Amino acid sequence: MKVYETWEGIKDRYANLMVGLGNFDGVHLGHRQLISTMVATARERKATPAVFTFHPHPLAVLDPEHAPLLLLTPRAKERIMCRLGVEVLLRVPFTVEFARISPREFVEEVLFRGLGVKAVFVGYNYTFGYRGEGNPELLKEYGRRYGFEVHVMPPVTVDGQVVSSTLIRNLLLCGEVAEAARFMGYYPFVEGRVVTGDRRGAKLGFPTANINPEEGILIPAHGVYSVEVEVDGDYYIGVANIGTKPTFNTRNLRPNIEVHLLDFHGDLYGRQILVRFRRRLREERRFASAAELIAQIQKDILQARMEYSGEQRTYKYK
Repeated sequence: MKVYETWEGIKDRYANLMVGLGNFDGVHLGHRQLISTMVATARERKATPAVFTFHPHPLAVLDPEHAPLLLLTPRAKERIMCRLGVEVLLRVPFTVEFARISPREFVEEVLFRGLGVKAVFVGYNYTFGYRGEGNPELLKEYGRRYGFEVHVMPPVTVDGQVVSSTLIRNLLLCGEVAEAARFMGYYPFVEGRVVTGDRRGAKLGFPTANINPEEGILIPAHGVYSVEVEVDGDYYIGVANIGTKPTFNTRNLRPNIEVHLLDFHGDLYGRQILVRFRRRLREERRFASAAELIAQIQKDILQARMEYSGEQRTYKYK
C-alpha cells in the first residue's frame, strides 16, 4: 500500500481511482463494510482502491478540548486498511486552512482536479467542507456535475445497534472490551515498547512488561483484563492491569499498563509488543497486604487460563 500526504498530482499516477472518504477511527465493522465494498468494486472495474482520510483528527485542530481519544494509532490503521485491500492511502494533514474550504471547493479541487476520482464511497452520515455543510445528497449532486459515481453505505448494525466509533469509545471507557469487540470486529488492542518499571511484579513472583502507549490513544478503563499478547509473531495468554497500583501507591499517578505473560521465559525490555484485551476480569482495587494481592493474582491467572482454553481464537484482526 502506498501512503501519500497530499492529493496533488495523484491523478497523474493513478488514472482510474475509486476512493473511500472518512475518518475511519477504529476501522470498525461499519468502516470495513464500506472499504470492502469499495475494494471489491474497484477490482471488478480494474480501478485502484484508495482511502482519503485525515491526521490528526479534525477536532484536534478545531476544538482540541473536545477532541476524542483515538481507537487506533495511524500505523495500526494503515495495517488494517492494507489487509482490507486498500492500495493507496491518502493521509492528509488536517489544518485550519483546509477546514475553511467549502464543499464545492473540496469536490472541485480535491476530488475532481487533484484525484480525478471515478467513484467515491461514503457512510450515510458523512459530512465534508466548511463546518460540515456537505452531506451525501450534496455529494451526489456534485458527482453528477463532475462525472463521478457516489455510493452511500447504509449503517451497519449488531443486534439492532448501529456501529459507531462513539459507541465503541464509551464501551472501552467502561471496560467492556468483549462487547466493544463485537462492534469493532477484533479485540481492542494497544501496542508499545516494553519499558523498565519498578520491578515489583517480579518480587511478587509475577514479572510484568510495562508499556506506554502513544499519547492520544484511548486506553480501556482501569481494571484487570485477560489478554492475548503478541511478541515477534508468537502469542501468549496474559493478565494485564491498567491503573495506578493502589496497593502500593497512595498518590494519584498517571495510569500505566503492565502485563504478565503466562508461560513466557525471556527478556522483553525494549521489545515491541501488542496486547489484545479479551475480557475485563475485575476492577482495580487496593489490597490490605502483598499476600492478599498475590492470592488474587493467582485467581486472575487461573480465570484467564480457563477462559482461554474454552474459547476459540476470534477477533484476531489487527
